[in-house]
Amino acid sequence: MESFWVQTAIGAIKIIAMVYDIITFPVYLVLQRPWKRRALAKRQKAKIIQQDATSITYRGVDPPGEMHVKMLQNNIDTLERMFEFVTKVHSTKRCIGTRKIISEEDEMQPNGRVFKKFNMGDYMWRSFIETEYAAACFGRGLRELGQQPRQNIVIFAETRAEWLIAAHGCFKQNMPLVTIYATLGDEGIAHGINETEVTTVITSHELLPKFKSVLNITPNVKKIIFMEDQLHKTETTGFKEGVEIIPFSTVVEKGEKSKMPGCSPTPDDTAIIMYTSGSTGTPKGVLLSHSNCIGTMKNFCDIFKIYPDDVLIGFLPLAHVFELLAESVCLLTGVPIGYSTALTLIDSSSKVMKGCKGDASVLRPTCMTSVPLILDRISKGINAKVNAETPMKKAFFKFAYQYKSKWVARGYQTPFLDKILFKKIAKLMGGRIRGVMSGGAPLAADTHEQIQLCLCVEMIQGYGLTETTAGAAVTDKFSMEYNVVGAPSSCNYIRLINWEEGNYRVTNKPYPQGEIVVGGATVSKGYYKLPGKTEEEFFEEDGQRWFRTGDIGEVHHDGVLKIIDRKKDLVKLQAGEYVSLGKVESELKTCPVVENICVYGDSTKQHTVALIVPNPQHLDEIAERQGLKGMEFEELCTSPVMEKAVVQELAEHGKKCKLHRFEIPTVVTLCKDIWTPDMGLVTAAFKLKRKDIQERYKNEISRMYAS
Repeated sequence: MESFWVQTAIGAIKIIAMVYDIITFPVYLVLQRPWKRRALAKRQKAKIIQQDATSITYRGVDPPGEMHVKMLQNNIDTLERMFEFVTKVHSTKRCIGTRKIISEEDEMQPNGRVFKKFNMGDYMWRSFIETEYAAACFGRGLRELGQQPRQNIVIFAETRAEWLIAAHGCFKQNMPLVTIYATLGDEGIAHGINETEVTTVITSHELLPKFKSVLNITPNVKKIIFMEDQLHKTETTGFKEGVEIIPFSTVVEKGEKSKMPGCSPTPDDTAIIMYTSGSTGTPKGVLLSHSNCIGTMKNFCDIFKIYPDDVLIGFLPLAHVFELLAESVCLLTGVPIGYSTALTLIDSSSKVMKGCKGDASVLRPTCMTSVPLILDRISKGINAKVNAETPMKKAFFKFAYQYKSKWVARGYQTPFLDKILFKKIAKLMGGRIRGVMSGGAPLAADTHEQIQLCLCVEMIQGYGLTETTAGAAVTDKFSMEYNVVGAPSSCNYIRLINWEEGNYRVTNKPYPQGEIVVGGATVSKGYYKLPGKTEEEFFEEDGQRWFRTGDIGEVHHDGVLKIIDRKKDLVKLQAGEYVSLGKVESELKTCPVVENICVYGDSTKQHTVALIVPNPQHLDEIAERQGLKGMEFEELCTSPVMEKAVVQELAEHGKKCKLHRFEIPTVVTLCKDIWTPDMGLVTAAFKLKRKDIQERYKNEISRMYAS
């Protein structure tokens, strides 16, 4: 009966919507001019500049943007010159902000447990002049402590204002910055420190205790500089004898009194030695010059229009080149950056005290960078909230979503529907977000569409690698496709070369296909202390530097690139079908019950299997439908009934995602442990370490194939 009334109500709403469409269509047609949007989406975005039987090369056709031209006119070719230029332009404008933490208090939870939560105030801001002055002082302070130009220095800290100040202090003194992810374990930290032979490490109050053990395996380290905490005094005793532990503020004070001159870098000098996340083995240090970084900044400037009231919320790791250069573009264009963490991001975050607002609600940002992992979680969070509503509200949301999707695909906006429904969802991130840029990994088409529609944002997806300084290709705001990564960036070339083993050739129809090779100003000088590996993956041709990515792509008629495979992820099954493990994982990761997934294919078998870290809430819902209510999470993970039920969920979801039957795993193992960088099963950027996962779960894989 309830279903009948819901269907009747939705039927009535559809009739009202149809009448509304008929009345408003002429108005929207005149005001929104959708044919212009469609024309911009379909326009030619890249042209062929070289073609033969084994390769094809593309270059973007859009001219450089206003800021790109300004950088050329003002000879901005290093990160030092960039910061000096913007300080003159924006001087007293807000630059970087940190949320004030008033106190940390005990808060009783409904279940009787007590958690420590932050009572927070407003953002405290530094102007461009103050930020540039602090960076200059920090750089001089390092010189006073004995650090020399061209001498490597490590930064191992969470994303925060002091990270950016320290980085630009190092750039001013031509000290190559070695970045290490804050989530790495002792061995990963030590590898980066020892290989680059640093004597000084910059870290934070929270991460300093790690060095009580790390210093035992990093004999060269003589000084550790720590960024202070707002509330707590930092414990500096108990460390290896002979190692100085110095507060960040002390280094700045030394620099204020110093007469030490700066040491300006050249465009070819190394700005950053950025360690890749190491998904296929030991992390490699990628040498990124000032020229590489400036090239990517020009790319980013050309795709995103900046408005006077824009604000970025910064919370991704600055140790990742994508976030570091996105924030650098904000500095370049005068966009203030307010820092946040996953623990304080939104009102419901785990460290936000009841009655206190999350960072997004206080900052009300207009722009944010993100990675697919976070966007997948936001998408699943929206779905979970909708599914918890009454049948009528669920049905209305489904109607509204489909309605908006239909009109957006035709080039229209839906202002009335946005106001009554979708803008309320957007309030999760402060209510003003207009642009989201995603990078670091492939973004599932369903997630891309849902974030764009539900948060009412321009969703831009980029493609690049650490070796290409995050630059290669990027979509634009007019794009109406959800499974492409855009045309070659303004400072890059995209080349496809035949990969015969996988049957990917530039002569394939309807689109040329092949391994993606990236050329241009953003391509790295190579790997630190790995000349053999550098020679294998990088090469020079016609005055350009090129990098072999290992990714497989196809370029559509309008010059837009789509990632379709990865050489290392391709498995040929017994019957001859090729399965792209990464593609299958990307699609199945959007299934509600999947928190993380690793698909495995054996060439002697006819099907794939999967190791799944399940979402506890959705696993409970499936268990209830299977009559297993009340069982513990660990018990559910070992239940054969639950394994079969999850296989069925995957099959249904895979069908919706248009996966072939042979691509969808037929047997699964539900893993009790969450895969973290500390376990060594995912990288610091949360990419799968496939070989390590397969080694750890080799018995489970054998069992799945035996069944």
